[in-house]
Amino acid sequence: MRFAGYCLLSAVFVFGFAFQIANAEDKMVYAGRANSKFVNFPGLPKCMTGSVQNGDPSKGASVILAKSTAGCTVPWHWHTADEQLMIVSGSAKVSMKDGQPTSLHGGDYLSLPGKNAHQFTCIAACTLFINPSGAFDIHYVDKDGKEISPEEALKAGTKKPMKKDMKM
Repeated sequence: MRFAGYCLLSAVFVFGFAFQIANAEDKMVYAGRANSKFVNFPGLPKCMTGSVQNGDPSKGASVILAKSTAGCTVPWHWHTADEQLMIVSGSAKVSMKDGQPTSLHGGDYLSLPGKNAHQFTCIAACTLFINPSGAFDIHYVDKDGKEISPEEALKAGTKKPMKKDMKM
């Protein structure tokens, strides 16, 4: 009986401690837009700025509030992690190598699978949330799907359509 009581007490202590640790990590996060500091992210066009709202994009999943000017294009690229886009305002077009372009407007949501080449163009000044499921990276590709440097991709503004049969 004592042994069972000891086991029960130990379990309560261990699970209680684990629950406290989980609660410490599960705190509400508030990031007001008015206090967000927008910066240019390395490897992205200067016409798009962002503010990390939650997480650390260099280490794992995060939420980034981004703003983009009309006409801004993030040339053909892919990310290792899945990416979710939620348009707050404005309009945009996203093209994937395997599909038709998709128009996005305020309130729209789009989920993009990792390692699939796509291109993002802001049609009317955009505000959007970017939510990568893992560390945020960007790999630019040319029209044939060959990886190129950010400098090469951004200087050319690579807008040429990709070949449908290219593989990542």
